Amino acid sequence: MHAHAEPAPRGSTLQQFDTLVAHCKSIFLQKLSRYGPSWRHFRPASLADQMLIKARRIRTLEEQGFTAVGEGVETEYQALVNYAIITLLQMRFGPAPEVGIDPLTPNQISTFYDEEAEKIRSLLIAKNQDYGDAWRQMLLSSLTDMIIVKIVRVRQLLINPSSDSTQEVVSNLQDICNYAIFALIRLEEIKE
Repeated sequence: MHAHAEPAPRGSTLQQFDTLVAHCKSIFLQKLSRYGPSWRHFRPASLADQMLIKARRIRTLEEQGFTAVGEGVETEYQALVNYAIITLLQMRFGPAPEVGIDPLTPNQISTFYDEEAEKIRSLLIAKNQDYGDAWRQMLLSSLTDMIIVKIVRVRQLLINPSSDSTQEVVSNLQDICNYAIFALIRLEEIKE
């Protein structure tokens, strides 16, 4: 994933990030193999709506404490990681031109996924220099709320774009991905 990045010490936030992103990518590639790049027909605002649905479901599960359909919050956080990266890819390339016709191959999509994940990882490194692992003291529900706030911002910026909104959308999507990874790390640590 990160050919130029320094290897992370075992058990560090970066090592946990790398492991979880690799797992999310594995899920992404399984779905890409099964369904093809069907998500390439979503517009970024529609993808933001999909993320909002996932985040609101997490909040509902946190508040109710049970699930009626058998999938827990972990699956939803993984979906948020993938939807955030998919949205970044859609912003980079735009929707596929026609149903069944996509200029991007699965191998290219996999490479682009890695490139976006590496940018998100670099952001994590930069922010951790300023904040450390402050997120580790946050409630899991606070991480969910931060994700919802970021998604609402993304939706607003996509619905009412301005000259500088693209970079703001990218920054918020990268934050959504990192907060979802933080939540997945916290969930793993709670299980231990």
